[in-house]
Amino acid sequence: MARVVVDVMPKPEILDPQGKAVAGALPRLGFAGIGDVRQGKRFELEVAEVTEAVLADVHRAAETLLSNPVIENYTVRVEDAGADA
Repeated sequence: MARVVVDVMPKPEILDPQGKAVAGALPRLGFAGIGDVRQGKRFELEVAEVTEAVLADVHRAAETLLSNPVIENYTVRVEDAGADA
């Protein structure tokens, strides 16, 4: 099995209240030197094999179900099956 990862992030011009809340909490918790924080979503999809057709289906799923294209951008990447995250 192979893993395809879809990362979804708010578009840069969209306010990110969750990211702002995390950015505000970090200094209070003793974490210095961290600037802006953006919070997104990660989807891991297990597929039998990575083909152009499978990747096309993943892109369609990302556009229609996994993200809101009005306010979010997404990226699709194939992750090494043997890699530990």
